This record gives sequence, structure tokens and C-alpha cells, in this order.
Amino acid sequence: MDKKIQIQRLTILSIWAACIVFFLKYWAYYITSSVALYSDVLESIVNILAALAAWWAVKISMKPADQDHPFGHHKVEYFSALLEGVFIIIAAILILREAWLAFITVEAPKKPGIWLGPYLVASIINFFWGWLLIRQGKVHRSPALKADGVHLMTDVLTSFGILIGLVSAFIIEWAVLDPILAIIVAINILLQGGKVIYNAIQGLMDVGVELNETVRIRDLISVSARGAIEVHDLRTRVAGRVTFIEFHLVVPTVMQVGEAHQICNNIESALEAEFKNARVTIHVEPENEAKLPLGTAVVPFV
Repeated sequence: MDKKIQIQRLTILSIWAACIVFFLKYWAYYITSSVALYSDVLESIVNILAALAAWWAVKISMKPADQDHPFGHHKVEYFSALLEGVFIIIAAILILREAWLAFITVEAPKKPGIWLGPYLVASIINFFWGWLLIRQGKVHRSPALKADGVHLMTDVLTSFGILIGLVSAFIIEWAVLDPILAIIVAINILLQGGKVIYNAIQGLMDVGVELNETVRIRDLISVSARGAIEVHDLRTRVAGRVTFIEFHLVVPTVMQVGEAHQICNNIESALEAEFKNARVTIHVEPENEAKLPLGTAVVPFV
């Protein structure tokens, strides 16, 4: 299956999964009238909005480069992640409001019963779907999928915390534990929203690849640049699924253009085989531009 189609199908299925989870959690809240469960229902609404934003962002990011966007539309996925972070924080504020109102009129939580079924099913769906989105987000280097997956996994931890807390509150008959749980949920959601926003901003600011990937890039260039003298000013940036790599390649002054071009082709082929959707830019320079002493056996980096 084409990767673009696969990613788009994942985002569409995410919308359906988020809707199913919302109705299951709302059913549990309707039976219990728990403010903690209500906070989880609000979080599920955020999940639906986030899934819609991810679908829109992925759809736009798939568009080919045009005159106004010659480098493509890949960065739009960071806007989706940023929007999701804002949704998460709004949900946390609403939860805090409901928790405060619950402190004023505290009611004992309902006895554990049929509501446990739909609530557990909703959590299980979120767990497996969140795990799948994170995995596929890493495979396809999709910030939108990864952000949605991480959000769902956080929702799973929150849900199980609420579940354990509500059962405990009924056993020890401490009704105030319900709004306390809601506050804990809100704080957790705020932290998650801040993390999502931070990662999105980093992407919009052209963050470079991770250290282990930088080391791998340098190794591939050194192995593939036989005949060159030196490589310097290596720079990388990540824009959604695309990795941009650029550097200066120093070659002997007497080298023919065709030979230098072949070295560049070798490097590009090695990098593109290792990093899918890589965009490589190489600036070829004569040997008087070298920054290290000449005669090194392995092509050095500066």
C-alpha cells in the first residue's frame, strides 16, 4: 500500500476511534455523574478535535511543492500538533473549573458497576491505537501522528488512575477524592499540552536531527565521499517527514566536474537510502577552501 494512503487512512481511523471512545466514556459518566469521569469525557472531546486536526494536517502535507511553497507543505503537521496542545490546555482549564465546583457540592461516587465495562473498553482502545500511532508516526516521521499517539497514551494513564481512584473512594467512602482526582488529571493534561506545544515549536524553528542520526549522517558521507578532501559546515533540519541535509564538500582543484558530480551522487544515494524523504544539498568547493591540513586518509569533518 502507498505510504501516503496508509497515513491518511490512519488519520481517518483515528477520528472514528476517538468518537467511539468518547461515547463509551460518556456512557460511564452518565451512569456515575462523577466529575473525574466528566473530566475524562472532556479529554475525549479534545481527542476528536486533535484527530480531525491531524487528518487535515496530513492531507495538506501530502500536497506536492508549488510556486508558493517550493520546499513542500511538510511543516503543516507541526501546526496540527501546536493546535492539539492548545486544545489540551483548554480541556485542562475546563476540568479544573468542574473540579472546583465539585468541591462545593461533594457527592459520594457511585458504586462500581456496569459503567466499568465501557470505561475499560475505551481505555483499551486508546492504548492500542495510541501505541499504533506512535509506532507509525516514527516509521513515517509524522509529527501529527506521533503527537496524537502520545496524547492517547497519556489519556490511558489518566483513565486508569481515575478508575483506581473511584473504586478506592467508594471503598473508603471519601467523596472528596473524586474532585481531587479531577485536579490531578487536569495537571497531568496541562503538562502533556505544554510538551506537545514545545515539540511543535521546535519543529517550526527548524530543529536539527538527533545526535545519533547526525553521527550516522557523518559516517555515511565519509564512506561515500572517497576522492574528496574534506566536508565542513554540515547542517540538518527536520520538517515533518522530510529531513534536509546540507554541507560543503571540498575536492581537488584539478578534479573534473563529472568526477565531483559522481561523488555527490554517491553521497546522496547513501543518505537517501538511510533517511527516507531526505533532501540533500551539497556545495562543492576547491581545495583552497579546506579548513584542515591536506593528506588525511579518511575524508574529515570540520
